[in-house]
Amino acid sequence: MNVLLMAYGTPYRREEIEPYYTDIRRGRPPSPELLAELEERYHLIGRSPLSEITYAQAIRLEAALNASLPLYPTPLTASPGPRVRGPARVYHGTKHWHPFIAEAVRAMAEDGVKQAVGIVAAPHFSARSIAEYRQKVEETLEELGHPLAFRLVEEYYDHPGYIQALANRVLEQLWRLREPGQALFLFTAHSIPEKAAQDGRYQTQVRTTAELVARELGLAHWDTAWQSAGRTPEPWIGPDVNERLEEASQAGFAEVVVTAVGFPSDHLEVFYDLDYEAQNTAARLGLRLLRTRSLNADPDYIEVLRDLVLREWAGFAQKGD
Repeated sequence: MNVLLMAYGTPYRREEIEPYYTDIRRGRPPSPELLAELEERYHLIGRSPLSEITYAQAIRLEAALNASLPLYPTPLTASPGPRVRGPARVYHGTKHWHPFIAEAVRAMAEDGVKQAVGIVAAPHFSARSIAEYRQKVEETLEELGHPLAFRLVEEYYDHPGYIQALANRVLEQLWRLREPGQALFLFTAHSIPEKAAQDGRYQTQVRTTAELVARELGLAHWDTAWQSAGRTPEPWIGPDVNERLEEASQAGFAEVVVTAVGFPSDHLEVFYDLDYEAQNTAARLGLRLLRTRSLNADPDYIEVLRDLVLREWAGFAQKGD
């Protein structure tokens, strides 16, 4: 079994921020002002741990898959001791930095992989997220002459394990609230351009995730909000989380819990947009703002990824690939 785990990517060092930002902007270098703004954000948060988290996810997913697959063709007569490698191998590639998705696909081809399942560390489908990951894989496969068959997990916004993992983390903050029944719970995801969201699929999936978590915990007051809108002239979907905090204050809420359901892993957008910018907005408004911890490479999230990969892999046998 071969798996390609994909994520957004992040630079390691300051000198990598400009080429990273240029890649995000589809080859157009950022203006000095935009570059300075992004560099300042990285400076404020310290450093994004996304690369380390994605690597840990890949290692733990591989271990989980191998733990659930038959490792030996014949019965053992003695203890094998520690075993790291098995029939499953997880490669990882990122959208905007090394190892790029194309680099990971080439490595799979060089290793003689004939079938692979891809999964993105993002639960909701949109033309600006999952569809672009698929496109990068397919473009590389075409360049290589289609050396392997590829199947992609497109979405898992309502997977029971994912919902339960989120609910458990919201519950941790629920215990900290002074008046849980009077608090507002906001569920956020990355904003995307309005033209990429015209079919409403992305917004509906994010809201469904929020609704399922709210129902699981019996939350009285909840809503969705958006964050991390791009610095482009085109309109992006909203309202922004800071706008929702303004509205929450006006509506009389004193406590708000925010859960970044669109971001399984900690990274710049979580640390800056929520822990820095939104916290500053909340402080100005006199709101108490709590953020739930991210899924990262925790066992319950790895189990969700394992289940999704196994289900998608079964599709090869069903189609006779």
